Amino acid sequence: MIVAFSVAPGGTGNTDGSVHDAVAAAVKIVRESGLPNRTSSMFTEIEGEWDEVMDVVKRATEAVGAYGSRVSLVLKADIRPGHTGELDGKIERLERAIDEL
Repeated sequence: MIVAFSVAPGGTGNTDGSVHDAVAAAVKIVRESGLPNRTSSMFTEIEGEWDEVMDVVKRATEAVGAYGSRVSLVLKADIRPGHTGELDGKIERLERAIDEL
């Protein structure tokens, strides 16, 4: 499965609205998991089996919780049993389709 998620603290007291330290703590957990992943400006994607992916999301969410009084989590999952390597595979197929247009 691939999970795209965004996690951010609320109630931080930061007047500038910055949450980069909290997001960095979450992304560090994702990267240290050893699972295929990528982070963009809005979401982090992670690929693996259900239990291992959800464990990483949970730990990343808990890490962000240390930075505020509440946590916002947005999660989207693509659950496709029997398929691996889709984090890159989906992009490769999309790029080929664009090139063929």
